[in-house]
Amino acid sequence: MQSPPPSQDEGFKEQVALLGRDRSLVSIITRPVASPAGDRPGIVILNTGIIHRVGHHRMYVALSRILAAAGHTVVRFDFCGIGDSAPAKDRMPLLASCLEQIGDVVNSVARTYSITRFVVIGLCSGADHAILYARNDPRVVGLVLMDPTLPPTLRYYFHYVMQRLPHARNWLSVITGRSGLMRTLAKHLGYRLRTGTHSSEPTLESLQFSAYLARCYRTVARRSVDMLAVFTSVSARHTYPRQILDAFPETGSGGSLRLDYFPESDHHFSPPQARSRLFRIIADWLESV
Repeated sequence: MQSPPPSQDEGFKEQVALLGRDRSLVSIITRPVASPAGDRPGIVILNTGIIHRVGHHRMYVALSRILAAAGHTVVRFDFCGIGDSAPAKDRMPLLASCLEQIGDVVNSVARTYSITRFVVIGLCSGADHAILYARNDPRVVGLVLMDPTLPPTLRYYFHYVMQRLPHARNWLSVITGRSGLMRTLAKHLGYRLRTGTHSSEPTLESLQFSAYLARCYRTVARRSVDMLAVFTSVSARHTYPRQILDAFPETGSGGSLRLDYFPESDHHFSPPQARSRLFRIIADWLESV
């Protein structure tokens, strides 16, 4: 069942649009009812994995409407082959194709609504797409990265063991068990050996050990792109909140990074309290960009 269209009192309006070079990317554009004050950046929200544009538990629907009511033009769309968007017709590598599609959407919104600055929001793989895309588009002035891929640091491995000890049968299982430290090290070493540390064309699966990821963060930091990095409870991607600063020290320079941690939340921000807090943080951060 379709929900009724929003009333003018809600402060936003929505429309379906077909974006991209061949108009195959099904998108929802959410805009403020009143003309926004000032030059507010447009917002682009990216898919998480194969979850289509509504996000987990309609997370992106609610976020889009909150940000549009605050004066932003927000677009959320499906990558080719996800949700309602048609499969890609070319044979480009998947990562390169996704980055090109983001560019097509940004170009379409920029032309239609005369927007010159953008903030890109993503969770998990969406966060990875966001940082990779931002490296080559100077129109991106802000990034909201939720649980992005981070390379492991020495502290990562230390916390990896300490966080699993209370739940393990014995210390040996933490080292040699199915999800133990030795298997984790072997998996990470395998990625490094297969992809090399200087891979110029990484995949999302190899991104954790790709030097390209570090170059993207370094370039974005040098451009003084504002970043909001949000991390949830323990995952295979990170084991402590400040891992992003240890992995990419450039992000902490110039005050362009805000770091928030949600130890009470799962990866999808399912708890209502965590989701409400996340939305407030994003909205407040946007006001300061």
